Amino acid sequence: MDILPILSTLRRHKLTSWLLILEIALTCAIVCNAVFLIGQRLQRMDMPSGVAEHELLQIQVADVTAPSNPYARLAEDVALLRQVPRVISVASSNQVPFGSSSSNGNIRLDPAQPERTLFATTYFGENLVPTLGTRLVSGRDLQPDDFVDVETALKALGTGESKSLPHVTLITQTLAERLWPGQNPLGRIIYLTPVVGLRVVGVLDSLARPNAYDTAKAQYTMVVPIRMGANKDQSYLIRTRPEDRASVLTAALAALKKADPQRVVTTKRSFDEVRRKFFQDDRAMAGMLVGVIVALLIVTALGIVGLASFWVAQRRRTIGVRRALGATRGNILHYFQTENFLLATIGIALGMVLAYGINLFLMLHYELPRLPAVYFPIGAVVLWLIGQVAVLGPALRAAAVPPVVATRSV
Repeated sequence: MDILPILSTLRRHKLTSWLLILEIALTCAIVCNAVFLIGQRLQRMDMPSGVAEHELLQIQVADVTAPSNPYARLAEDVALLRQVPRVISVASSNQVPFGSSSSNGNIRLDPAQPERTLFATTYFGENLVPTLGTRLVSGRDLQPDDFVDVETALKALGTGESKSLPHVTLITQTLAERLWPGQNPLGRIIYLTPVVGLRVVGVLDSLARPNAYDTAKAQYTMVVPIRMGANKDQSYLIRTRPEDRASVLTAALAALKKADPQRVVTTKRSFDEVRRKFFQDDRAMAGMLVGVIVALLIVTALGIVGLASFWVAQRRRTIGVRRALGATRGNILHYFQTENFLLATIGIALGMVLAYGINLFLMLHYELPRLPAVYFPIGAVVLWLIGQVAVLGPALRAAAVPPVVATRSV
């Protein structure tokens, strides 16, 4: 019964009504998209690495002068690290998941294929699977006889001598399904160059890329049996129990420095630190968006309180007349709550259209996915609740206006 009088009143206050409607619409549009973006960031931060994160340490060292035999130096270092108490496994690797810097290769299914099928990360290093803790779901692990020194491989590439190149590889399940959907990948050949054909001998459950910025392609990963030798870009990966990481890291660094005091340690960290550093921008972005959402909701609530208080002050005599004619406090309270609900509903409807438009813009220019429809009713309910809570104080003051106000002179 209050709808028609409310609409009549709002027509006499068009400017202030539309200002509030637009404020609610903008809040609805921004909050829906901001909550969606926070969800995307949180989902990305939960991205699986495929490794035993709480058991891994990474060490990188740089020699003042290059060792005469980098492969012998690598073997010596690995042997030293394996002798450190409470070390479970040691490996060398050119990179680590979420390490940012990435070594990649073009994958083709046919050596004569003009365009690559996709772009995948290539891990190099011995003993990677047991050290990283990634699970082999089918096939076998790489064997010592599979490995080729990087210098030998580079010379073979220059001469086209395929016998001196690696011939096998491990790939992730995600990569296998992308290359051969629904088929067994074992025994199939992928080509990094027309002369480098690698036969798939094992499939890994999961192994994330160092630069896993695109969630859909984060598992496009392979392990190639190339021995890099000791150099500043090579990491030593150590697996130990979570509670032993600090003591093992200290002992491992001491062992490496004792072997060669001239070496400089460039990296020493746990894998927890690797993940934390890689996703620090996502955490900062999520925190900033939460701040924006809170600020917008507070501003919107204050706008509703201010406008409702202004209207109550303007309508005191009208409220007094209604009370004198028999309107109860509940009637007055219901009137203002209904008025606010109508304004909020119009603003929310416009906000949903605007939110959809903003999402289309983000999809077009930033490759974000479509905003799920579930965010619209959630955003509407939140704004309705905030509107009703914000208007409650002014509405209670209006309900408290006594009938005697109607008898006072203007």
